[in-house]
Amino acid sequence: MTDSPKRLFILDTNVLMHDPMALFNFEEHDVFISMTVLEELDAGKKGMSEVSRNVRETNRLIDQIISNASFEQIKLGLDLERIHPNKERENLHLGKLFFETEPMVAQLPETLPSHKADNHILQTGLALKLQYPSRNVTLVTKDINMRIKSSTVGLHSEDYYNDRVLEDADLLFSGWEILPEHFFEENFSKMKSWQEDNKTFYELELDETHHWYPNQCLLSANESGFSAIVRKVEHNIATLEYMHNFEQSKRSVWGITARNQEQNLALNFLMDPNIDFVSLLGTAGTGKTLLALAAALEQTLDEGIYNEIIMTRATIPIGDDIGFLPGTEEEKMTPWMGALMDNLEVLTHSDGHVTDWEKESTQELLNKRIKIKSLNFMRGRTFQNKFIIIDESQNLTPKQMKTLITRSGEGTKIVCLGNIGQIDSPYLTETTTGLTYIVDRFKNWPHSAHITLRQGERSRLAEFASDSL
Repeated sequence: MTDSPKRLFILDTNVLMHDPMALFNFEEHDVFISMTVLEELDAGKKGMSEVSRNVRETNRLIDQIISNASFEQIKLGLDLERIHPNKERENLHLGKLFFETEPMVAQLPETLPSHKADNHILQTGLALKLQYPSRNVTLVTKDINMRIKSSTVGLHSEDYYNDRVLEDADLLFSGWEILPEHFFEENFSKMKSWQEDNKTFYELELDETHHWYPNQCLLSANESGFSAIVRKVEHNIATLEYMHNFEQSKRSVWGITARNQEQNLALNFLMDPNIDFVSLLGTAGTGKTLLALAAALEQTLDEGIYNEIIMTRATIPIGDDIGFLPGTEEEKMTPWMGALMDNLEVLTHSDGHVTDWEKESTQELLNKRIKIKSLNFMRGRTFQNKFIIIDESQNLTPKQMKTLITRSGEGTKIVCLGNIGQIDSPYLTETTTGLTYIVDRFKNWPHSAHITLRQGERSRLAEFASDSL
């Protein structure tokens, strides 16, 4: 390795455990992997978890680039672009991959134990910084404490940014927009309206100030109550559909009515068979699980659109063995499904005029039509005509989310529920979680919809606690 204007990125083990393709995400700059990282990858290759799979994929990529290379070639660096999946693409200019082929020694503070793997990586980084003073040497790690220690010993460090969907979670698509107060009054004369299959549609020409997405909800700022769904945008012409009102008792869904405007938006999409994918994002108490489960029961048991409801959620740590819990797959998952069970109890709550036999019959029917599955066993399966509810989806990586959604067969609807402010996975953030990823990637697809719920509807006690504590 020589002094070069290119930056030199030292990859921490957790970056490769998170994203094996990280090797190719530093453009023309060089990448360095220490012997400690190779040792940690070797230790993490066994198992069926997502992390273990990523480690094995990283090992395969490194083996591919290092095969048939002599020791002298390895010392000089190996061209990354020759094993890039899109190496045939034009203008692909990647840097080189370097390994720790000789001991890298630098002085660390005496307070840092030299036997720890993280400190060995810091020592390697400092040695590279001393050896190549004209190069910008940067440690890339997803470990916050590692970045803090790196800064205290004088080594520049950064988070792994390539997996970020957005720069800021506040920029995430909310699924709805409040229009100016007199928007529809001012544009009514220019709007073309018609009815089709008991639905009312409007056509409106857009100017450059409006950028709407398919299935985005438009809400009036005044008290007119006019609300519509953007069904199509082509050549600056938007087709809007007047929204159903699920706040009325006559349009209740499995006995549940919308308590606020946001819940009404959600029910419009949950009850629409033309929408194959719905994501609901919101804090605890906004009604995500209750609405999804009510819509699933209505369309499965009453309307017969789907033949089964599948409920699952991310167990943290995701992908770890649940075999220590007793019983079948469904019984093992039951402790993780408390929220879904609580909402199911609300939906099947009797008014006191039914017999025990009727209660047992209802419960038996629900047990036959509602299945609780573990994410661990979703790979390789295909679900036909199912209503799938994925709870706590903020704890899924983009890759895991892709694995789940690609399991859907003909006639299947998937509903993802989550709160990006409550992420339990240590290597995910609001901008890198699979829920944020899927909301951003699906917002242009006409068969998907997203709603961010902000208004809590649990109880006056919960509302006061949320506001005051």
